[in-house]
Amino acid sequence: MGVTERLARASSRHPWRTVLAWLGAIVVALVFVVLFLPGNLTTNGHVTGKPESKQAEDLFARFPADKNGVDELIVVRSPSRSVGDPAFRSFVGKLNAEGKATGVVYRAFPLQVSRDRHAVLIGVQRQEDVDKLLPVVERNDGRDGFSVVMTGEGTLDHDFNDLSQHDLKSGELQVGLPAALVVLILVFGTVVAGLVPLVMAIVAIIVALGLCAPIAAIFSLSVFFANMLTGMGLALGIDYSLFVVSRYREERGHGRDELAAIAAAGATASRAVLFSGTVFVIALTGMLLVPSNVMKSLAVAAIAVGIVSVLAALTLLPALLGKLGDRVNAIRVPFFGRASGESRFWGAIVRGVMRRPVVSLVVFAGLLIAAAVPIYGLTLGASGVSTLPDRLESKKGFEALARYFPQASSSPALIAVQGNVRSPQVRAAIGRLRSELASDPAFGRSDLRFSSDVAAIGVNVAGDKTGSRALDAVRHLRSTLIPEAFRGTGARVVVGGDTADNVDFIDAMNSWLPLVFVFVLGLSFVILTVVFRSIVIAATSIVLNLLSVGAAYGLVILVFRHGIGSGLLGFQRIDAIEAWVPLFLFSVLFGLSMDYQVFLLSRIKERYDASGSTADAVTYGVSSTARLITGAALIIVAVFSGFAMGDLVMFQQMGFGIAVALLIDATIIRSVLLPAAMRLLGGWNWYLPSWLEWLPRIEIEAARREEQVALPSPGA
Repeated sequence: MGVTERLARASSRHPWRTVLAWLGAIVVALVFVVLFLPGNLTTNGHVTGKPESKQAEDLFARFPADKNGVDELIVVRSPSRSVGDPAFRSFVGKLNAEGKATGVVYRAFPLQVSRDRHAVLIGVQRQEDVDKLLPVVERNDGRDGFSVVMTGEGTLDHDFNDLSQHDLKSGELQVGLPAALVVLILVFGTVVAGLVPLVMAIVAIIVALGLCAPIAAIFSLSVFFANMLTGMGLALGIDYSLFVVSRYREERGHGRDELAAIAAAGATASRAVLFSGTVFVIALTGMLLVPSNVMKSLAVAAIAVGIVSVLAALTLLPALLGKLGDRVNAIRVPFFGRASGESRFWGAIVRGVMRRPVVSLVVFAGLLIAAAVPIYGLTLGASGVSTLPDRLESKKGFEALARYFPQASSSPALIAVQGNVRSPQVRAAIGRLRSELASDPAFGRSDLRFSSDVAAIGVNVAGDKTGSRALDAVRHLRSTLIPEAFRGTGARVVVGGDTADNVDFIDAMNSWLPLVFVFVLGLSFVILTVVFRSIVIAATSIVLNLLSVGAAYGLVILVFRHGIGSGLLGFQRIDAIEAWVPLFLFSVLFGLSMDYQVFLLSRIKERYDASGSTADAVTYGVSSTARLITGAALIIVAVFSGFAMGDLVMFQQMGFGIAVALLIDATIIRSVLLPAAMRLLGGWNWYLPSWLEWLPRIEIEAARREEQVALPSPGA
């Protein structure tokens, strides 16, 4: 008796103890969330370690706070009055007084007057978050004919936080959650059976949040961690429960009593869940290797909720089934969920594929390869204030800056020069660099400060700090302007600031993407080889998964970069794909698709061991699992469509990519390409070299031999 079966038996025979233990875990998790999570999430997506941007910021930290530095920028404009008009000066004075009365503003001072002299730029140094200052700006906007808008680090952080919470509520919870429930009810045909996986997912999300809260207190996690944990919790919690509940109902249909059916599901479906969850967690650990706060935060969220989802499926779910028994089938929905065993629809499809495997393989593989072709135009970038909705304050302020003060910025590039900074050669080099910056329209005003061995130059970078223009400007500064200006001086020059931090982040993603690919692919190959004792099955699975991932990449690029269908789908067209999205998509898709791969191949292997016919085993495996796999995929598609329906372009890309890839995986890959490939390979599917015979034998969904029931042939 395996560990999953023992857990299922113990939990179903002592359901109240198990339920109370999980209730205790929920209470502790909620306490941890309240104590540790507030204030410990950040919008900063910095690269961890010591990239060039961090080195520059460390050198700047030696200097006292810049009295000319600003945290926020306020643009005050009147279409009818000039800056010198007494009414204009009076309005600005009242605005300053209201701002200082909040206790947030430490210092406010005019920076620049627009060319038409109808707008003034005010720099604000603040002591706290902008929450108290924003109402002052919003209250004065439109008053007495004046326009007042604000942008800056605090305003942008505030808007990103609010938008992520809005997307979480409106997309994932109001769209993804109800849609998932509808799919579950249609798959099971009963309301109670449909609600059980949803309850499991909610429990997994709460407990996983509690697990991650202390981590957030030690290492500031990305503000998007909560969105990711919720989305992955819904997907994994529902998927794992779907497979176990389905197997329980199937065993009851075969005549087992309730406890025996729970034990059988524990010995089969629960083992598949344990294996799939383990593979998912391992696939996501590759993201922990990437030196990025965003990637580590998303990986922590996915790994935590993956572990909790597996534990809940192995213990809490059998306890609930032990209490519900056949009441899990209560409140039936007419015409749905009554079919069991093989699906006529999917059976007809797979038999058609098996009759013409070469045509099926060539046509559908060709379609996926064609969809993947745009990958050659992949450009990684970052989405910033320019991609936010127009209604947000930071976007209003950014547009006003771009219109009236195009070279102003609250996020300057920080250039640190280390060495003999008092020498004539270094001083001349600094002068040459500042002259070049002054003549370059991509940069604005600059200032200069000295310490004993460091010179600090702060220079404004025009436009969106994460936009392609700003990123290219910093790259040009590092690669050309600085080397030319400081050639032969012996000084060490490094560039920091928010834009430089984004450059380092994008470069890190480009560097780590192939390494994570190799890690996940290699590990997946080893695990699949051990489980199915076949290097051919392992290689075929990896190639097919790469096809679905490649097609998803290509479609994301077509929609978001080339704008094909973006208007119809309500997405933004932008110049680059968010830097973390391709790597995250790859890791998550490999982990999720492994669920379906294990579930399907274990059924095929179980049938092959009984019949000895590959064609028979593949036909039975696909036709008997396709309905569940398609239902599971549709649930994840529904959940991640909630991401895609939000306003954050990074989550639009991620949600669309996962939804498309899983649709491809559950239909074309599992129902066409895999059967066609296995039909052509025949007996070679199960090839294992003799020198690997020492590998351990692991059975995923094989019940104890004495409990196996001979299955009827699916027919021709």
